[in-house]
Amino acid sequence: MRWLTLYARSRQVPASLAAVVISTVAVWALARDGSEGPGNPRLPALVLAAGAMAFSTGLSGQDLALDRTAAIRWAPRRAAHLLLAGAIAAAVLLAMQATGKDLATAAFVVRDSAGLMGLAAVGAAVCGGKYAWTLPFAWLSFSFSFFGSPPTSVPAQVASWMLLPSGTAAGTWTALVLTIVGTTAYAVAGPRR
Repeated sequence: MRWLTLYARSRQVPASLAAVVISTVAVWALARDGSEGPGNPRLPALVLAAGAMAFSTGLSGQDLALDRTAAIRWAPRRAAHLLLAGAIAAAVLLAMQATGKDLATAAFVVRDSAGLMGLAAVGAAVCGGKYAWTLPFAWLSFSFSFFGSPPTSVPAQVASWMLLPSGTAAGTWTALVLTIVGTTAYAVAGPRR
């Protein structure tokens, strides 16, 4: 178990987990006043994006050369790290909802968490672990800026996938593609130097 502890510490998992919990509690406190109804997807999308951004800081190690030359197979570990981080971000939000404030459905939370972690993985593979947070942040900002009325065209639905209801095909497929492409790119190529 010592290798798992060392891996978690080298990937800043404790600090990332603390950031996820703090951001979730902060959003829960904002949602307590009742101004945001259960149908508004902005707060849960914000929580999940903050979780993806917090966990994205650990998508690269302290020494990229060491990661690339290690005698262990990194692809399964990278994929497991990414999928576990998405599951933890979703679980924290779902646990917070168990306190009584229902912000989103479980399907919405799982879809957005997986898609945002896939987007962070693309960011790590393209920009490096240090800047992996930029893609989830940019897409969230873009979605928030254009979310006025429900999008009707498919390109607009793809652009605002993280704010769509969980049964929307364009939102589900966009999240699925981001998850698969991001996980594959990050697991195979690793973070950019």
